[in-house]
Amino acid sequence: MIFPETSAESPAGAPLCSAKGCRADAVWVLAWNNPKLHTPERRKTWLACEEHREHLSQFLGVRGFLKDVVALKDWESGSGA
Repeated sequence: MIFPETSAESPAGAPLCSAKGCRADAVWVLAWNNPKLHTPERRKTWLACEEHREHLSQFLGVRGFLKDVVALKDWESGSGA
């Protein structure tokens, strides 16, 4: 299963979940990096809805990529970045 690094936005402008085929509004930011490709401080992000948060977190976690999970509202306000 392939997940985009960043998600599209809904017609209303809300960010969408990164899970393949999901069109739900995102409420979580999953910050990650691949240590074989990225410097330790670099963070890439996927967005997740409530339904896909755990699945996407596990996908990244078993590979050792997941660094943080932050509510989207906190990430946007800068307290999660």
